[in-house]
Amino acid sequence: MMNSTTERDIQKCVELLTKKYQVPTRLIIRLIGTERAKQIEQMVFKMSGIKLTELKLIEMVVREKGEMLFAGSDINVRDLRTYLLKSLGEKELIQLYQRNPDSKKAITASKYMITPLVKKKWLIGGKWPKDFVRTLGFPLAYAGMASERSFEKEPILEIEPRKMVPPLVDFQANIKEDMLRVLRLEGEHTRCVVTMPTGTGKTRVAVESYIEWMREGFADGKYLIWIAQSEELCEQAIDCIADMWQEKEYPEPLRIYRYFAGNKVRDEQLRGGAVIASIQQLYYRAKADDPVLQEMLRHCGAMIIDEAHHAVAPMYSLLLEKAEELVGPKLFPICGLTATPGRNDEQTVNLVNKFEAYLIQPKTGRSNRENPLTYFRERGYLAKPKHVIYQSGRAYEVDEQKVQADAELISAELLSTLANDVQRNEQILTQLFKIPNGSSTLVYTCTVDHAEQLSQTMNAMGYRSAAISGETLKATRRIYIDAFKKGQIQFLFNYGVLTTGFDAPKTDYIVICRPTTSIILYEQIVGRGLRGPKFGGTETCTIIDFADNLLRLGKPLAYARFQGFWEQEVMQ
Repeated sequence: MMNSTTERDIQKCVELLTKKYQVPTRLIIRLIGTERAKQIEQMVFKMSGIKLTELKLIEMVVREKGEMLFAGSDINVRDLRTYLLKSLGEKELIQLYQRNPDSKKAITASKYMITPLVKKKWLIGGKWPKDFVRTLGFPLAYAGMASERSFEKEPILEIEPRKMVPPLVDFQANIKEDMLRVLRLEGEHTRCVVTMPTGTGKTRVAVESYIEWMREGFADGKYLIWIAQSEELCEQAIDCIADMWQEKEYPEPLRIYRYFAGNKVRDEQLRGGAVIASIQQLYYRAKADDPVLQEMLRHCGAMIIDEAHHAVAPMYSLLLEKAEELVGPKLFPICGLTATPGRNDEQTVNLVNKFEAYLIQPKTGRSNRENPLTYFRERGYLAKPKHVIYQSGRAYEVDEQKVQADAELISAELLSTLANDVQRNEQILTQLFKIPNGSSTLVYTCTVDHAEQLSQTMNAMGYRSAAISGETLKATRRIYIDAFKKGQIQFLFNYGVLTTGFDAPKTDYIVICRPTTSIILYEQIVGRGLRGPKFGGTETCTIIDFADNLLRLGKPLAYARFQGFWEQEVMQ
């Protein structure tokens, strides 16, 4: 269900399809696939004993497709548009065609007008979709939101002063002082790695520290280069920098450069400021010896690497090599930001060693040394998590050669096997049905298809659900996420897109259906729901983990790393 299609829109759409236009059920079912519809019917009947009527199936498809119901160019959606256009009277059809003619043909006979109209490109939120739905009487929401192009951001922002931001709490203020102390040193001694648990404000602390330290440098044409892993993280950094600059009541504006998602900056636009960049764009522009990037590096006052555990990758090595060629081996201050579940693990140590950096972390006292997260939970900074592990008792044999070398992900083949395991999916759905109505639940699935199937089944059962992945249009993704944050969607199923750069403090449940051996990935997933009440989050967050026995994997699943950090319940 999408934010722009209301319950009233959905019911009106279903009524028009079934009563006024009497669209054959098969035409609508084909939009999600006949086989998928059968799977959902069988699953719903098995789980509830309820046999879905044709009307319920149609409603499920309308909910699932949302404003994209008539969008696209595949044969199934074209067949639906054809059927609906054939239902129009001759006068209505001619008038519709005259408003949306085929520029290559002079058609006057109405019987030849349907095909070019059906084939006409469906630009979401455009003139033709709006005319189509209005003529047929469907709610305007089914024309879709404005084209994704309207969501593109300008590559440069001018940030005006003043916006209220809550003050740093004690442990954040201490981290800030430590960062400023390192920045006041010289040469290679100005490097640090800051490690703070997800949800405790490491972005905010880093921004406040470096903006304060760099203020005079900005006026002298210096750049703060902030490197992030995704567009979402880049936008999050921009918002934080904008808020902080306005809060400080600085009289001068700050220029922010969007240096990601293909955005280009021209030479004449350069005059110092904050460069928010993706490592991918920096890497390819560095390889191409882009003069704009060279200017930014030559006058770089400091660099911050968000999600710094990625900084060991070759892309960063090339970028820093190019920087050394321009400014010499001492470079500029570099700060890496990362999150760990508690103790200094080997990856953090390796990161510190790579940059020859100072390690900065919250001081939680001796009594919290074994479990530092206790400090943050007792003070309301982090939610108190309850970890529920469901063990299926089933075993899956893993070919070690198919486990990715970096151990970030289990092989796609195994994830597909898990996604298509009917018995396992029944277990997952059974637990989802038990979640209290009105709770906000994030579900991490094994594949894109897995997310869609579970979402469709939940919608068929009457639960407001949506599925997103890397294949989802960015603008559509924003609509879903916004609806989830507002409580308009109860279950948000996702594959591969909500591990970083996603902020939904009021998340009550996190359901992990995909196994991983990566501690970092797992920590990022559970971190989406661990913000405490003092930071606008919840008192508690329940993490439901579907654990499977993966034979010959060679290392434990990541959840085992957290067993000493939260209340845990194991269920068969």
